[in-house]
Amino acid sequence: MPSLKDLRIRIDSVKATQKITSAMKMVAAAKLRRAQEQAEAARPYAERMERILTSLAASLAVKEGSSPLLAGTGKDETHLLVVVTSDRGLCGAFNSSLARDTRRLIADLQGAGKTVKILCVGRKGRDVLRRDYGSLIVGKFEGVGARRLEFAEADQIAGRIAEMLDEGAFDVCTVIYNRFQSVISQVVTRQQLVPLPEPELDATEAGVEGAAQAVYEYEPEEGELLADLLPRNLSVQIFRALLESAAGEQGARMTAMDNATRNAGEMIDDLTLNYNRTRQAYITKELIEIVSGAEAL
Repeated sequence: MPSLKDLRIRIDSVKATQKITSAMKMVAAAKLRRAQEQAEAARPYAERMERILTSLAASLAVKEGSSPLLAGTGKDETHLLVVVTSDRGLCGAFNSSLARDTRRLIADLQGAGKTVKILCVGRKGRDVLRRDYGSLIVGKFEGVGARRLEFAEADQIAGRIAEMLDEGAFDVCTVIYNRFQSVISQVVTRQQLVPLPEPELDATEAGVEGAAQAVYEYEPEEGELLADLLPRNLSVQIFRALLESAAGEQGARMTAMDNATRNAGEMIDDLTLNYNRTRQAYITKELIEIVSGAEAL
């Protein structure tokens, strides 16, 4: 049975841990509000741009000379996975669930005879995936949004993807990230970036055979417009994934630290009860010894 001193040390240690987890919970809650606002504000623009360009991809992919960002390389042999995780831990299953989904996707692609390459955004994703797929990692970005997430950081990642595409390093690019849904829920999302996927028809359009596609008139010319719009869309979609991931990370950390704080409180109660019982046992033992000694005299 532990001594009273050991129990006091254990109680003090758990109390110190509880203070840390409580402080981390409050910090995450403060960061979550701004991150959630940024993620929700970016969604309409990113979704609308993706919808327009996917509609263009459906009509222009068959044309010769179309941009690889729009129509791809025409092959489906090499897949680049952009895995967006956090740089820090203590956020529950935020990173592990995404890594698990990435492993599943890699297994499916390799089972189909595809070549897989990984671009890691965030230290945790690299640390987890390099154990099994270290040879597949072709690049990494760490410290993204360490102070404040900026569009320039997403533009840098998109530039790296565009360079790899120009070099013929991959045929299909997919970004995998945690989409913020609520404080206690983040959904692992796969979004194909290159080539742009075919547009999904609405429920009303799905029932109409040969539903009309949107018709666009270009001013200035198509090539000049798309040359600027396609790289920007790639940066916007990466920026959206980073914002969603940042909001999800803070939500997951706040939830994890709240659970840790409550668990620490329960442990303190149990240790305090054990401490009081042990102290009472020592007092009772001493009283019995004193009484026994007095009767012996």
